[in-house]
Amino acid sequence: MKGPLFYSKILLFGEYGIIQDSKGLSIPYNFYNGALKTDNNPSEEAISSNGHLKRFVTHLKTLAIEQPNLVQFDLATLENDVNNGMYFDSSIPQGYGVGSSGALVAAIYDKYAQNKITVLENLTREKLLALKTIFSQMESFFHGKSSGLDPLNSYLSIPILINSKDNIEATGIPTQSFDGKGAVFLIDSGIVGETAPMVNIFMENLKDQGFRNMLKTQFVKYTDSCVENFLGGDMKSLFANTKKLSKVVLNHFKPMIPEQFHGIWQKGIDTNDYYLKLCGSGGGGYILGFTEDLERAKASLKDYKLEVVYQF
Repeated sequence: MKGPLFYSKILLFGEYGIIQDSKGLSIPYNFYNGALKTDNNPSEEAISSNGHLKRFVTHLKTLAIEQPNLVQFDLATLENDVNNGMYFDSSIPQGYGVGSSGALVAAIYDKYAQNKITVLENLTREKLLALKTIFSQMESFFHGKSSGLDPLNSYLSIPILINSKDNIEATGIPTQSFDGKGAVFLIDSGIVGETAPMVNIFMENLKDQGFRNMLKTQFVKYTDSCVENFLGGDMKSLFANTKKLSKVVLNHFKPMIPEQFHGIWQKGIDTNDYYLKLCGSGGGGYILGFTEDLERAKASLKDYKLEVVYQF
């Protein structure tokens, strides 16, 4: 048995900001994917994933009791499939900010939810919000607190524009130009990041008035501008605002940036060869880069392997 594929995602803009009601833009990243599977000779990874799923089923049972109006699953079939060795076969790296748990949540909802909202319907704002709420409760099993955006992106496989917590919509993004010089890319930090500790640091920082002011007057402001510039195809303004955002993150989100990247982060700002930002919660995993000249960025970052996500 092999189920349909669910893809990883990249939050281009909005990490941490969306907790504070900034705009956000999340796009599917088809390089990585996962699917529910059953094998006769499961590997060690499959057995470990199956153990994860067993614990996840317990979470969904609790959810069905505590929030019966939220979503109902065919728990009998799900439990039976998991007991027969079903697992999530995934190429999505865990702890890398590209939505590994989101794809799993999307796959389970797709196969076992009753009266599910499907991609084929007219996706009204209400339906998108309903899905986001369901996914946030499902994914809280993995992260403690989840916005539900990763599974939403994986489930629908379309770019999602977050205007605010209660206002999200499917959106189109400018068409890629594969001979374009500008690019969005990923750098592998070589470290697995954990979401919960990073979010905890952020929540602690929120208690500080100065930090909250910086978020509002700088971080959220530049994030919102970047989203608008990107969707409007205004690349000149996009790079100006991404540079400002990159500076703010380096100054105020240091714990979320692996130490060995502080130097090259600053180098990008100084040379304008590229600008780096967090991909997901940070602490490791991928780092997101923006450049107006991909070849120049590659030369400048020659010790790192750049994975191109989007070209323009």
